[in-house]
Amino acid sequence: MMANFLTLASRPVRALHLVGLIGVGMIALGQPSALRAQDLNYKPVNPTFGGNPFNSNHLLGVANAQNDYRDKRASTSTSQADAFARQLQSRLLSAVSSQIVDAIFGENPQERGKIALGGQTIEFVRDLVNVTITITNDTTGEVTTLVVPLFVEIK
Repeated sequence: MMANFLTLASRPVRALHLVGLIGVGMIALGQPSALRAQDLNYKPVNPTFGGNPFNSNHLLGVANAQNDYRDKRASTSTSQADAFARQLQSRLLSAVSSQIVDAIFGENPQERGKIALGGQTIEFVRDLVNVTITITNDTTGEVTTLVVPLFVEIK
């Protein structure tokens, strides 16, 4: 008996809710000027996606601050001996590259050449159109090929 009373009592409440929703809908349709909305405006922060380009340094700094990854292969020694060795190696490689460029493009250019240096072999072959430079790592066998076009000067 009690269950029937609750079921009967909830029907008028549901009907009242339905009448209320219909009434609110009628009022909303009758007064469209009272309802207002605006466009959603979205502007990305990241400059990669169209955001302000002045945010890039800040975003990169935040990303680097959150990055916990450290490369185990990276050299972290900052002793003067290591800095000197890196600078000396850089200067020697620069001198060798200058000699190779002079051998290929200098006043007396060579047609081909081969240089072995520190576990790498550098070969160059000059033809009428290009200079092909092949750098081979002697320990791993990895090969890198560069093709440099020759520009003919017409007088």
